[in-house]
Amino acid sequence: MMTFAEFESFLKASFPDVTSEMLERFRLMDSGYREWNAKINVISRKDIDSLYDHHVLHSLAIAEYLRTQRPETYSLLNTPSSGLKVLDLGTGGGFPGIPLAVMFPGTRFTLCDSVGKKTIVAKEIANMLGLDNVEIVNARAESLTGRFDFVVSRAVASLTDFYPWVKGKYSRSILYLKGGDINEEICALMSRERLRRGSVATWPINTWLTDTYFEGKFVIDIRR
Repeated sequence: MMTFAEFESFLKASFPDVTSEMLERFRLMDSGYREWNAKINVISRKDIDSLYDHHVLHSLAIAEYLRTQRPETYSLLNTPSSGLKVLDLGTGGGFPGIPLAVMFPGTRFTLCDSVGKKTIVAKEIANMLGLDNVEIVNARAESLTGRFDFVVSRAVASLTDFYPWVKGKYSRSILYLKGGDINEEICALMSRERLRRGSVATWPINTWLTDTYFEGKFVIDIRR
């Protein structure tokens, strides 16, 4: 269980460009999620005390991956004039989309989930934080129109199930948070979808977050 003070210290060490406005939004998440989780359960009751380490930092592993492994992309997402659009599919109560939207205020985020009551929580949190770069959509993936630069998601399905939902909807890459036997899933995905060799990269999250909770958890980057 990580306190906000510990979270703030860790975040500043990892992201020297984090602003006081971002930190204030992260601080407000604790009371916001506690209040809404009591009404609509989007985080397990026993895990709400681990909001910052198990949920916020897990989401921000995508940002850390980009900062260290794809710095040009990280810089672009930080550029207000870039006009980049990101889809968070299966966002639940707003993960990983809301923490990423706080970190990248110049990027447009569409947070989508097919479960209406979950999108209520995501919308209330986004409003409470004053995130004007976030749109919440209650819909199934198949019904989404338009195209995005990136798709992000946190383990809503196996890769072979997830990929067909979004394969025509992104122009740069999918950044997927997933644990377990990912090699088998990646092989099955590459074979079924005939993805080009070298188009999938994996990054172990415990190179950044050393808590045992993150052992066997990865950022999976599927490029066009």
